[in-house]
Amino acid sequence: MSKYDRALERIDRAHKDDPNIVEADGTAIPYELHYAQKMTGYLERLDPSASELLRLAIRAQHLRRWEVPRSSYPATKIGYHSWRSGLQRRQAELAEQICRESGYDAEEAARVGALVRKADLKQGDPDTQTLEDVACLVFLDDQFDKFEADLGDEEKMIGILQKTWGRSLKIELSERAQSLVQKALAG
Repeated sequence: MSKYDRALERIDRAHKDDPNIVEADGTAIPYELHYAQKMTGYLERLDPSASELLRLAIRAQHLRRWEVPRSSYPATKIGYHSWRSGLQRRQAELAEQICRESGYDAEEAARVGALVRKADLKQGDPDTQTLEDVACLVFLDDQFDKFEADLGDEEKMIGILQKTWGRSLKIELSERAQSLVQKALAG
């Protein structure tokens, strides 16, 4: 088994521990495994020649996320950002450890961790941007309708779409999602 295959298997084994089960294509599956598979699927659409390290970061982006629920931080904007940045650091550390245990050297493992943290997003790193684009596509495809219904604020949702819209024209959206995306893009 290659070091890539070992790392991928360990990442997916961690995802399988998620107690949150969803139904996907008629099969019950741990949510984070479902999410990771969607991330990989969209990466294949956007960049079929992506590096091993980007593929691992894509797969590990939500590594053991369920262990730190959003409710463990204050229900404020600052609380949300603190939760997200804490998760990114934690998930990056876990991904780096898995990579090292699977045979990657410290530099390679650190690169996977930096991608998971999205450390170079503002500096224009293309792999980090690809990871962000893939995450946006999965959000729109898999989480949009529930998130929008829970948020219950069309204006806020339009603002979120304006900030996160990237390569989203490559997926099919619900009528409601299409309506809000069109309003976001018009604004």
